Amino acid sequence: MTAELVRGQNHPLSQVRLEIRVSAGTPIVASATLSDADGRARGAEWVAHPGAPTLPGLEVSRQPAADHRLAVDLDAMPEAVHRVNVLLALPAAAGCPARFGAVAAPFVAVTGLDGAEVASYTITGLDAESAVVALELYRRQGGWKVRAVGQGYAGGLAELLTDQGLPEAHRLAGTIDEAVARSLARSVPAPSRRTADGDRTRQTAAPALGPDQGAPACQGTSGPGSQAASAYGPQDARPDHPTGPVDPSAVTRPATPTAGGPVDYSHPARQTPAPPPPAPTAPPVLPGQPAQPVAGDATGWSMDERLYNQVWGMFEDLARTTAAYRSAVDFAESRMEKELDQVLSDPRSRIGGQGDAAREAARARHALLVGQARQALDRDLAQLTAESEVVEPALPPAYARWDNPVWQGYRVPMEIPMALRLGDLRLPESELLRIPMLVRLPLERGLWIDSGRTARPHDGATDSHALRHLAMETAVALAARLLAVYPAGEFAVHVVDPAGSGAQALAPLVRTGVLASPPVPGAAGVTDVLTRLTRRVDLVQMAVRGGAADALPPGLDTAEQLLIVNDFPHGFDDRAVTRLRYLADEGPAVGVHLMMVADREEAAGYGPLLDPLWRSLLRLTPVPDDHLADPWVGHAWTYEPPLVPPGSQVLQQVLTRVAVARTKPA
Repeated sequence: MTAELVRGQNHPLSQVRLEIRVSAGTPIVASATLSDADGRARGAEWVAHPGAPTLPGLEVSRQPAADHRLAVDLDAMPEAVHRVNVLLALPAAAGCPARFGAVAAPFVAVTGLDGAEVASYTITGLDAESAVVALELYRRQGGWKVRAVGQGYAGGLAELLTDQGLPEAHRLAGTIDEAVARSLARSVPAPSRRTADGDRTRQTAAPALGPDQGAPACQGTSGPGSQAASAYGPQDARPDHPTGPVDPSAVTRPATPTAGGPVDYSHPARQTPAPPPPAPTAPPVLPGQPAQPVAGDATGWSMDERLYNQVWGMFEDLARTTAAYRSAVDFAESRMEKELDQVLSDPRSRIGGQGDAAREAARARHALLVGQARQALDRDLAQLTAESEVVEPALPPAYARWDNPVWQGYRVPMEIPMALRLGDLRLPESELLRIPMLVRLPLERGLWIDSGRTARPHDGATDSHALRHLAMETAVALAARLLAVYPAGEFAVHVVDPAGSGAQALAPLVRTGVLASPPVPGAAGVTDVLTRLTRRVDLVQMAVRGGAADALPPGLDTAEQLLIVNDFPHGFDDRAVTRLRYLADEGPAVGVHLMMVADREEAAGYGPLLDPLWRSLLRLTPVPDDHLADPWVGHAWTYEPPLVPPGSQVLQQVLTRVAVARTKPA
């Protein structure tokens, strides 16, 4: 099954001998650069282009063509090569297009030798660019992956090659242009056209024809268009992209709608994404009917990013439509009070049938306004509920609830996701609609699971013992999520349990062996763990500030670290409290995170010393509680923790797979 990639998305490669097929509808130049582990091309000998089309494991086309076949052999790539960038450029010749925005969007596909597509990518969003990095093939934990890049350069090949780290980029770009202009490469017959069923190029009304398709060649290119014979070679891509994902916190807030108006889905996070999704198969929307919801219809380069932005869009839409409803209700009540005051202020209407009729009319107008507002709210809630029903099953493990079937097919990931689900959010007007509470990774602040009394009593958890147990279960569920969404060995969990009261809740972590070390009891154990983690923060900070990351001690664990502290402040003296505050303040920036399970009232004995600590942590509760407020419209959101369904074995299964992945050789 073909993976249709969007910008920034990657896909594993299971085959070692591949072809990269390019279809552009107009003559273009295909080249490739090899890069080392630092992402730099070491010289012109690491570039395959029409003047020098073959390198070990790689061969590119010898002259411009509307269609290309680049051949790759991953096993033949030198060990020093970690990335291969597939480059496309418009010929620097008179009569040829000067920018990609004037031609059809290029289509690139990675196929096996049998022609079966593994992954494909349509490079959209180009305008003034005349050169583009189309794809990356890169090494990842002993295997290879492909990533859709689509990074364009208005300065052409010279600017692109400079960005690849080549010292004489402009001279090399001139060499390529000269090779193209003089037709230094041989011509080979063009391959037969694909059938309509197999044609996956862009669907344009009148695609431009290349020289091998009956169109005249651009000036400066002689002979028929060509497609290279087979050769082999990939490329190493970095896991991150120069341009980061959309941050919903930076999105311009839409204006609050008028009462009774429909939800406006046009804010930036919910626009049609730059790489448009595949053509919908749903029937056309009938006039007057709401649009059918689609999972992943927000902006973003990958499906995970698009779902992340879509979830934030749903959160904003729910906040906005609820604010409109509450505003309309407040207006109706103030209007009714004003009308009733007018009735009471007039002695003639204060008594008798006239006054009663006026009061009934005021109440009727109030009921009408409230009913209209509720009708608009219900309509918007129905649309958001339908969207939630589509989005929830499509969420990846990092965003999904524990009861989502995606966990049944869970595999330890190879890359860190952009966000993590910490629970659900809802409002009183929409008790059945839950919005995932997503936070970006790595965590920017610690978590505090409040084991004290909450503002909303919860059946079965009203006594302190039950709340403590639920708080520790919440901490374990969150820690398991973090372990599950990080690649094997890139996240470690430590537990401080001075009195041993969390042993029952910690059992899944202990039994599966995913903890970095057994839970630490007693004051001495607390001191030992805090000393080691504080030392790690100090060493990494010094290395980062001194620009000497390679000078870290050989035995230092570079994985992200999470410290779970149960029953704070039991087992903590003043020095331990100071170190805990230091970890909370300085740790997240260097990969050390804190999760405290504590009752703040019990810690009040330390006085104001701990106030900065509590303020630096994100408070979560083990039972539903309306303690979270958004700074946009000021709603008090009810938070629901991400607990595992009763009787489910999903937590045990996921942690077992995490433990097994850690034992496999890298």
